[in-house]
Amino acid sequence: MTRPAPMHLLMTVNAAWNLVNFRRGLVAALLDDGHRLTVLAPRDESADTLEEMGCRVVDLPMDNKGVSPLRNLALLWRLWRRMGQDRPDAVLGYTIKNNIFGALAARARGIPVVPNVTGLGTAFLSGRRLQRLVEALYRHAFARAPVVFFQNQDDCDLFLRLGLVTAGQARVLPGSGIDTSAFAPEPMPSHAADEPVFLMIARVLRDKGVEEFVTAARTIRARHPRAVFRLLGPLGAENRSAIPPETVHAWQDEGVIDYSGTAPDVRPHIARADCVVLPSYREGMPRTLLEAAAMARPVIATDVPGCREALVEGQTGLLCRARDGASLAEACARFIALPSDSRAAMGLAGRARIERQFDQDLVIATYREVVQQLGGHQ
Repeated sequence: MTRPAPMHLLMTVNAAWNLVNFRRGLVAALLDDGHRLTVLAPRDESADTLEEMGCRVVDLPMDNKGVSPLRNLALLWRLWRRMGQDRPDAVLGYTIKNNIFGALAARARGIPVVPNVTGLGTAFLSGRRLQRLVEALYRHAFARAPVVFFQNQDDCDLFLRLGLVTAGQARVLPGSGIDTSAFAPEPMPSHAADEPVFLMIARVLRDKGVEEFVTAARTIRARHPRAVFRLLGPLGAENRSAIPPETVHAWQDEGVIDYSGTAPDVRPHIARADCVVLPSYREGMPRTLLEAAAMARPVIATDVPGCREALVEGQTGLLCRARDGASLAEACARFIALPSDSRAAMGLAGRARIERQFDQDLVIATYREVVQQLGGHQ
């Protein structure tokens, strides 16, 4: 593919950390292509990394968890004003509010926008009036987007069925892509088969299935007291389904889970685990499961959109029912019953699948294609 003419691309997301953690390879590739990147996001410690890479970072005050109409209108105004000041050639959007209000602002400014639907969030899990409001916002915001990316086919089909996008707009990506050289295979831990380490990496939210993880831990540890259930992820998230820190500390004091806080690099934690678990209620494409598979670890996940696409049942991992701690415990018990060579074979099969279907180079190539098309229409 011919290298596109340099463009000014504005990337908007609800945390600078999101781009560094999930899309660093894409950012680097776009910069390498000569594009000028402005990142419009709430400033956090990752902003320095983006600036060192060559991005310009502009702070975007926003309320990530609230549904206040006034605050959302203020966010829309900030986005509209910044786009008017910077006049980017195109906007690349991520995360729910930045996708919706970023697309509305870009549409008002006559700037092409390419949203990436990385998940549906609490609104689509509620099934109430809020969901209908969000649907209306998506329908209007995405009406003129040349491309709308999705991270799994279920979400894409839902948006098509609800008339939020057209078939000509919708494209499915393999998640945000995995750097398979950074997330390299690791040998399975050498401890005894009856003392497995189950690792859950997620924000500590009810919607991620943390309560079901605790329920499963209680059940399994009653039969296998040396089994370890480790939870890695931030407390106090700005989300309406956040679990209070005191609840997590109580679980820790009870001895049912090992809460490990947060880590700038999850790879050592994955390497020490036998199996990575995510009992989420719905995902776009859960990166933690893909990273675990890339490191040759079997995974256990719920049979819901996003999660089910991250594994092949019985070959690279195991599925359980959502919102069902007993079903998760049953899947963990099935894993414990596997011989060590079967666990290792499951992990290696997962690694091979990541290389075939989820390498970040596939995502980067698709974005480069779309950016080149946008440049050709200037």
